[in-house]
Formats: sequence, structure tokens, C-alpha cells
Amino acid sequence: MFFPRILFIAFCAFAAPAASAHEFWIEPEAYKVAQGEEITARLRNGEEFSGISIGYFPRRFTRFDLVFGDEVQTVEGRLGDVPPVKTVIDQDGLLVIAHETTPSTITYKTWEKFAKFAEHKDFPKIEARHQAAGFPREGFKEVYTRHVKALIAVGDGQGADRALGLATEIVALTNPYAPDFNGLMQVQVLDAGNPRADAQVEVFSKASDDSVKITLHRSDANGIARIPVMAGHAYLLDAVILRPFSGDGDAVWETLWAALTFAVPG
Repeated sequence: MFFPRILFIAFCAFAAPAASAHEFWIEPEAYKVAQGEEITARLRNGEEFSGISIGYFPRRFTRFDLVFGDEVQTVEGRLGDVPPVKTVIDQDGLLVIAHETTPSTITYKTWEKFAKFAEHKDFPKIEARHQAAGFPREGFKEVYTRHVKALIAVGDGQGADRALGLATEIVALTNPYAPDFNGLMQVQVLDAGNPRADAQVEVFSKASDDSVKITLHRSDANGIARIPVMAGHAYLLDAVILRPFSGDGDAVWETLWAALTFAVPG
């Protein structure tokens, strides 16, 4: 195995499900580590690339994997552990952490709150769609799931991300830790493995002083977005699918949130 030992340490707080309008991401303590150096990563929920830690609760996720080259290992911890990932890798390469949550539900008491969310995530015709479907304007439910990844460089950090079969996914087509990285991050947005054309990608760029800049980008016909990035910054990329809910229960809308975190070495 590529993981000689995996450790997990205790967590304490914030067991409540994350609010639908907030981002959810994986945040390593360090995005670049040496061989044999301990790697830790937290699950976070919040806004503008700042938020609370979420612990290890198996009932709240369907997948939690460490991917290193061709090998995949499931994260296994104790209930409530935070950070949920603590591991050591004794090889150079690119570590990808992948996490998918179980569905959660939010109830919108007013139309305005949902409309604001839909506008933010680039679904401008949502009111017409909502009315055409005969959905109520108050007291309606939305089901949401999170599908998140993080890139961590171990040693030289060489390697490549790939599609991992998440329900929706942001795949890094370039490696920000590669010595020839030119400052243009290319990613592909997928829906069930298929490219999402003209998808909005919201980008949160965090500088060393923790200030955050937010920009919006779009994918092309092949689902590819090209995003200029800066050395010394950490990045959270976010893309959301909003569609009518077709599963069991009384929810009327469903959102699937894809996220990718990485950093560009200074």
C-alpha cells in the first residue's frame, strides 16, 4: 500500500448538516508536503472560503477516498474525528482526496431566498421553470448533495487528476504543482461523467493574508474552464447543478455541488 500508516484524531463540534446556500470543501493544513510528512485535511462548510470544520460522520457521506496514482484507499476513522484525514505518504506524487455526501434537505419558507440562491448560482430562468412545474412558492423543499475534491502535492507533486466517477465533478486538467505550470488552471466540469457546457464556475482565491477574491468563469462546449491563478494563493472552485428532483420524497428541486481545492506554490 502507498499509505504506510493512517492516523485519525478526535473532533468535537458542529454535527449539524450544512446549509444549502453555503460552500462545502476539503481544506488541507498544507497543500504541499514532503515525503513522510504528516498530511491532514478538514471538511469545511461556510462562505467566501471560510467556515467551520465538519467531522467524520459515515452516515453523512457515500464516498471518502484517498487517491494516489492508480491506488484508492477509503478513509476510515472514528465517529466525530476532526480532521477526518491524517496520513503519511512515503512517495512523491499527487494525492487527490474525494468526498461525496448523502442527501440533505432544506425547506424554503419564502420564494425570495430560493430565487436569490438560484440567481447567484446562475439559473436566471428559475421562476418560469418553477411556475411551469406547478411548484409552490412557499414551504417547498430542495435536496442537495456535495461532491468535492482536493489536490495535495507530496514531494515533487507530479501526477494528474482524473475523473473519479463522482455524480458531478471538477477535474483538474493541469497540475498546479508541476514545475512547468504556467499560471493558467484548466479544469473540466462533469455531470455523471459528461462535460457540462456553459457551466458557471465560481472561483475563490485566498491570499497569504487570508483575504479572498471571488471571480466567475464559464466552461466551454467541452466543459473546460480556463482560470488564471496566482502563486502563493489557495483556490476553491465551485460549480452547481440545479434540476427538478425525481427521487423519493416531497422535495421539488435538487442541487449537486462540485468543488475542487488546490494551491499554487509561491
